[in-house]
Amino acid sequence: MTLLPLPAFTDNYIWMLHDTQGAVVVDPGDAAPVLQALSRLGLPLQAILVTHHHGDHVGGVQALRQATGAAVYGPAREAMPEPLTRLAQGDAVDVLGLRFTVLDVPGHTAGHIAYYCADVDGAPVLFCGDTLFSGGCGRLFEGTPAQMLASLDALAALPGDTRVCCAHEYTLSNLKFARAVEPANAALLQYTAACEALRGAGQPTLPARMATERSINPFLRTREASVAQAARAFDAGVDPHDAVAVLAALRQWKNEFR
Repeated sequence: MTLLPLPAFTDNYIWMLHDTQGAVVVDPGDAAPVLQALSRLGLPLQAILVTHHHGDHVGGVQALRQATGAAVYGPAREAMPEPLTRLAQGDAVDVLGLRFTVLDVPGHTAGHIAYYCADVDGAPVLFCGDTLFSGGCGRLFEGTPAQMLASLDALAALPGDTRVCCAHEYTLSNLKFARAVEPANAALLQYTAACEALRGAGQPTLPARMATERSINPFLRTREASVAQAARAFDAGVDPHDAVAVLAALRQWKNEFR
């Protein structure tokens, strides 16, 4: 099984998973990179998985459906290009001989979902859309800080070797913010150097690993004293023992961070 990030737009990744028999893609905001990859590999497209309704994630769905006849799966509670199979927490998608379970992860949007497979060639894979980024999380366009905290907690509880397939190459900018939050975090400094080397070589920083994210991502570390105190330094009204308040302050700080 091969996992490929197909670049799209300025910084999107459309994830493709394929074997010798077929392929599945996740969040195809643009059909062209997918069709080019399918042609190059000589593979049929079996399924399209969508995490949320934003245009840079669904813009290519109709063209791909028409060109390939692939089945489309997406969130139960969001406006989506029809027809599709709607999914929510606990549902599953079987494709390429793999079973992806669905997780409700609201916050970035109200009905955002993620797809998790416990074993793809010996390690788990998570397609998390715009909920979790390496070193960061999505903006709260429709959900609440409490929803986002619960969603991130659920993702952080996945096995440490889970490959985290985020939908944007935001890693270096996220890590710049993370260093402002935790400047003494040795794991963060080491990870930053590794990611800078990858980008310098023209390579993606993704997929990330969940164990790494737990050690470097401030949005997964809201209960760490160093992160909570940094949030309080940004907003003196934050209760450092309230993880929701800490996350809300971190998200506002990140929105303003340059």
